[in-house]
Amino acid sequence: MTRQRLTPARLGPSDVLRTGAAGLRTRPARVVLSALGIAIGIATMIAVLGISSSSREQLLRQLDRLGTNLLTVAPGQTVFGEEAKLPVEALGMVRRIGPVRTASATGTVDTTIRRTDRIPKAVTGGIAVQAATADLLTTLEGRVVKGAWLNAATETRPAVVLGAKAAERLGITRTGVQVWMGERWFTVVGVLGAMPLAPEIERSALVGFPAAEEYLGFDGHPTTVYERSAEESVEAVRAVLPRTVNPENPEEVTVSRPSDALAARAAAASAFTNLLLGLGAVALLVGGVGVANTMVISVLERRKEIGLRRSLGATRGQVRLQFLAESLLLSALGGIAGAALGGLATAGYALSRGWPPVVPPWAFAGAVGATLVIGTLAGLYPAMRAARLSPTVALATT
Repeated sequence: MTRQRLTPARLGPSDVLRTGAAGLRTRPARVVLSALGIAIGIATMIAVLGISSSSREQLLRQLDRLGTNLLTVAPGQTVFGEEAKLPVEALGMVRRIGPVRTASATGTVDTTIRRTDRIPKAVTGGIAVQAATADLLTTLEGRVVKGAWLNAATETRPAVVLGAKAAERLGITRTGVQVWMGERWFTVVGVLGAMPLAPEIERSALVGFPAAEEYLGFDGHPTTVYERSAEESVEAVRAVLPRTVNPENPEEVTVSRPSDALAARAAAASAFTNLLLGLGAVALLVGGVGVANTMVISVLERRKEIGLRRSLGATRGQVRLQFLAESLLLSALGGIAGAALGGLATAGYALSRGWPPVVPPWAFAGAVGATLVIGTLAGLYPAMRAARLSPTVALATT
C-alpha cells in the first residue's frame, strides 16, 4: 500500500492578515500601549520634518517677495584698526553706477531717544537714532503702518519715524506723540512695519538728514548705504561698490547682501532638524523595543494556542508568519497614528505662525519604511521562538 504524503494547507495573504489581526484583537489595551511608542517616534520625526520644511518654505517665499538684489554698504576698519567713515558723497557715487535702480542712506546720530525728558540718558532701550534719506522706504520696500513717512517738509523739521521694535519699546501706538531727542522734543509722524532685510531699521528712530544736521549735530557721513540693482547685475555691482564709494581706500568699505542672512537661517534650521530627527529615531527605537517585548510576552502566553495549531497541521513557517504579521500590524497601527499626529502637529504649528504647512511626501514614505523595518526586527525573534516550540511541550504547558 502506497503512503500518501500530506501537504500542509497554504495561507494566502488575507488569511495571514486575519490570523495576525485576531491575535491583536484579543489584547486591545496592550496593543494600544505598544503602538503608542511607535506612534510617538513617527509623530516626532514627521513633525520635525514638517515644521522645518514649513519654516524653510516661509523663508523662501519671504526671499522671493523681498528679493535678493539688495546690497548694503558700510564702513569697515582702517589699516590701524580704527573705525572708518564713508565719504559724505558716498550715496551720490553709488547712484551713478549704471545697473543701480535706487539707493538711499542712513547715518548714525550720537544722541538718544526717550519717552520723556525725565528718563536718564543711559536708558536707551537699545534704540538707535539715525538720519535717513527720503527715499529709504522705497529702496527697502518697507511700509508705514501708522502715519506717514518723511517727506520734503518733515525731513527738515523735528519729526521722527519709528521702526516697529522702537515704537514697541517706547510704548508708542499712535502718531502725534512727542519724544525727547537731543535736548528737544520731536514729534512722531509715522511708525514702520517689519523689515526682515533691514532689522536695524526696526530698532531705530529715523529723522531727515537736514533735521539731523540742524537739531542733533549730525556730521553728514552716512553709516549705511542701501542699493537695489537688477538681479542679474548684483554680483557685478557688488564688485565695484567699494572702489566707487571710497576710491582712495576701497579696503575700508564692506559690502553685504541681507538676503544671505535669511538663507543662513534656513541652513541653520536644517542642522537643528538633524538633531531633532536623532531624538525622534531614539523614540522610535524605544517603541520598537516595546513591540518586541509585547510579542515575546504574547508568545509565552499563547503556547497552548501554538501547540494546538501545530498539532492541527500548521507548519513552523506558518506559525512564524503569523507572529511576524502580528508584529507588522502592531507597528503599522502605531505608524499610521504617528503619521496622522505628526501631520496635525505640523499643520497646527505652521498655521499658528502664519507659515504654509508643508510636509515632504518622502517623510510619509520614510515613516512607512521605518515602521516596516521596526515591525520586522521587533517580531523576528518572537516569531522564530514561537515556531521552535514543540506541539507536545506547548500543549502540556500549564
